[in-house]
Amino acid sequence: MQQLILDITPTPPPSFDNFVTAANKELLDALRLNHEPQLYLWGALGSGKTHLLRACVRAAQDIGHSAAYVDAENFGLDDDREVNLLALDNVEKLDATNQIKLFNLINRVREGQGRLIAAGCAAPMLLPLREDLTTRLGWNLVYQVHSLSDNDKLQALSRIARERGFELQAGVADYLMRHWRRDLASLIGAIERLDRYSVQTRRPVTVPLLKEILVRSATDLSQ
Repeated sequence: MQQLILDITPTPPPSFDNFVTAANKELLDALRLNHEPQLYLWGALGSGKTHLLRACVRAAQDIGHSAAYVDAENFGLDDDREVNLLALDNVEKLDATNQIKLFNLINRVREGQGRLIAAGCAAPMLLPLREDLTTRLGWNLVYQVHSLSDNDKLQALSRIARERGFELQAGVADYLMRHWRRDLASLIGAIERLDRYSVQTRRPVTVPLLKEILVRSATDLSQ
């Protein structure tokens, strides 16, 4: 049996254009037009917060601004970082030292030094952080990133399949939703692998073919 060639086609970088909007149209419009010094996003795991932070960084860089995405676990490692826009993810994971650093950063932003877009798992006042920091995180615009419904995910997967040149049958999509990780990035990755394997083996996109892909993917993850 031919070996499955993985990850030949690079995943497009996160952007506003490839974000599945669904119930987040107001938020997406605000991010596209936003020039506020500070903004905070919150939502459940897999809701798209990281995608949007990275999209904000890319949009800023496209117009010549310096911008960087930083996960909370790496925040503070580069104290000399000077960018027009800092996108800070998973703020709920900040330790005591880095909470102070973020507190000071927000104060500098309020004084006109750069911009900050932060994201966390909950609304500011519900974060497990210092009270004075949660207050500052809520100083400006705050948006919830609404998770996609199953129907939203199915529509997104069907669109991606059509863009790749095949129709995603309902039985295939339903099986994938029941038997694989449910975040959109993982579902899209499965669709991309399914398409490549279908072309490589010259077999139609069916549930049996998907089962082979999922078994292979699960094996890869376990190694």
